[in-house]
Amino acid sequence: MRHQKKTVKLGRTTAHRNALIANQVCSLIEHHRIRTTLAKAKAVKPHAEKLVTFAKKGTLHARRLAIAALRQEKAVKKLFDVIGPRNADRKGGYCRIVKLGQRNSDSAPMAILEWVDLPIEAQSDDVIVPPTKAAKASKKEKATPAKEAAEPKAESAKKEDAPES
Repeated sequence: MRHQKKTVKLGRTTAHRNALIANQVCSLIEHHRIRTTLAKAKAVKPHAEKLVTFAKKGTLHARRLAIAALRQEKAVKKLFDVIGPRNADRKGGYCRIVKLGQRNSDSAPMAILEWVDLPIEAQSDDVIVPPTKAAKASKKEKATPAKEAAEPKAESAKKEDAPES
C-alpha cells in the first residue's frame, strides 16, 4: 500500500524526475508560465511554491538551498530578485494551474502552470492554444462574406478603369 507516499513518480527514475522538476521550475521562473501535462503541473507546483518561500526569506542559506534544487544560478537570481519580493505580502498559493483540455496527439490532459500575480507584460503574451473546431468554423463563416463583398467592388473598379472606346 502507498500510505504516506506523496511523491508522484511520473514514470521516471528519481534522478530523471528531479531533473525534470528542476527544469520545469526554471522555465516557470524564466517565462512566468508554462504549458505542460496536468500530472507534471501538479508535481511541479509544490516545488515552485517552496522555492518562492525560500526567496521570500532571502538569506544566504535559502539561496544555497535554491541553487541546490534548481542547478541554474540565473534562475535563482531572478527568483530572489524579482519573484520573491513581488510575493512578500502573500502567505502562500503563488502558482495556479489552469486546465486546457486534451492534447491532440495522445489525449493527455494539458494545463498551464503560471504565477498568480503575473506582471502586466507577461499577461499579454498568451499561451497559444489550438482553436477548437467550432472556432475554426465561425472564422470561415466570417471570412466568406467579406470575400464575396470584396469581389463585386473589384469588378466595378475594373469597369471604371477601362478606357472607353
